[in-house]
Parts: sequence; C-alpha cells; structure tokens
Amino acid sequence: MFNYCSDPASLEGLTWLSCYLTTGKHMSIYWAVGTVLLLLAITAPAALAFGFGGATAARSPIAPLRWIGKAYIAIVRGIPDIAFFLFFVIALDQVFEYLRHQIKCPDWDAPIRQGNDFVVCAAAKLPLGTADQWVHEVYGFLLAVLTFAIVFGAFAANVLFGAMQAVPRAQIETAEAYGMNRRQTFWRVIVPQMWVFALPGLSNLWMVLIKATPLLFLLGVEDIVYWARELGGAKTPQFTDYPHGDWRMWYFAALLVFYLGLTKLSETILSRTMSRLTRGQATAGGEAQRKAAL
Repeated sequence: MFNYCSDPASLEGLTWLSCYLTTGKHMSIYWAVGTVLLLLAITAPAALAFGFGGATAARSPIAPLRWIGKAYIAIVRGIPDIAFFLFFVIALDQVFEYLRHQIKCPDWDAPIRQGNDFVVCAAAKLPLGTADQWVHEVYGFLLAVLTFAIVFGAFAANVLFGAMQAVPRAQIETAEAYGMNRRQTFWRVIVPQMWVFALPGLSNLWMVLIKATPLLFLLGVEDIVYWARELGGAKTPQFTDYPHGDWRMWYFAALLVFYLGLTKLSETILSRTMSRLTRGQATAGGEAQRKAAL
C-alpha cells in the first residue's frame, strides 16, 4: 500500500509492521470484519421475523398451524446447532437447485439422486459454473444467513411465545370487554406489551448469535476466524512476502478484543433499551425505577 513497501527484505521494525498489516491478505481480514457485522445486521431481524411467525403459529387456535409452530420450536431447539448449520446449508442448496432443475430442464430423464451424488443439469446449478467468484461468495453468505435465521428464529420463537403468554390476562379480558376481536387484541394489546417481557431473552439470544458468528468458518465463508488462522500461522513465501513465525495467538487475541468490545457495546445499548421499555410498566424493572424515583 505504501511506496516504501516495494522491497520487504529491506524493511524492519514499525516500517515492516505497517507494510505487513496493509498487504492484500490483511485487507481480506478487514473485509471479513465487515462480513461478520453484515451477518449480524441481516440475521437479527430475519431471525426475529422467523421467531415472531413461529410464536404466532404456536399460539394459533388452528390446530395444524399450532402443531407446525410448536414442532419448529421443539425440533430446532432439541438438535445441536452445529448439526443444523451443516445440514441446512447442504439441504437448502439442494432444494434451490432441485426447483431450478424442474423449471430449467423439464426434459431431463436421468435420476437426480445417483447413489450418494445429487446431480442436476448445468443450467440449474447455483451459482452457475461460469459465474464470477464474488457470486459464489455472496451465494454462500446468503445461505449462511438463511441458516442462522432459521436456527436462531426457533429460539426467538420460544422467547416471544413466553412473552406473549406473560402479558396479564386481565388486560386481554379488558380488551375483549371493549369489543375487540381476537386479531385486534393481539396487535393492539399483546404485541405492544410483550416486548418488555421478551427483551431479556432476546438480549441473551443476541449475545449467543454474536458468539456463533465463527461458525461461518465451518460453513465455507472466509470470515475473521479463517483469516486469523491463515495469517497467524507460519507461512511460506508463496503466501506472503512477509514470512513470520506462529503468530496465531496474537491474531486470536485480537479477535477476543473485537468480540468483547462488540458484546460490551451490545450490553450498553440493550440495557438502555430495557430501561426505556420498563418505565411505567408493572414489571420488576418498572417497579425498581418507580422506587428509585421516590
């Protein structure tokens, strides 16, 4: 990046370090930080949407819908996360390719399942074999986001279901006494008030989601854990012009600082949000605020 970096062999000290930290390989780990933050920014609302849908279905008066909602919560919560992460990426990829195969290649007469292989026509491949590398990376990232959203959506559904049940029954009965139907009571009474009960659980879920982002490495996305391992290891000149010893401890220490900083920032924001939501509410947090004001 700098003009004086043209001859790495002549550098030493801080000059060597400044050139080392600005190589193209290091730019990849800086981009990977953005990848993690983007994953969190997309996955959190997506998981909340899955969770809200699952919780709403679980308390539905329609039995089949209620069974689906409760089964979604129970199945995902009862299976180790890593199994679901590895399963969904493969399963979703094959589902998408199968649907494209039915549309793109209706005349295909060979079986799609050939032993342990899943074979579709070239036009149905996702991404296409001729696609640029960035298309493959974006597709893999989107599959990872969808997988995270489905898995963490089940946990969010369990939290939101409990929060909906925690809304005082007297308020629901009052709404019914005023002539509100079931749908009006849900959107005007239950949903606005459930958040104060749901936020502690959702806060914990957000922290777990932050800690789960290194699973991107297992899903084939080159995230900060991947680059920390690659850049921190003892490398040959073919990988970098700045060979060094095993520095993985320092790279992973930097990841520790990054995640601690992110969780601390999250705790501060969530604490202020909780204080705002509980103000004037008939909850333990609201009661504590009332007593403190006396």
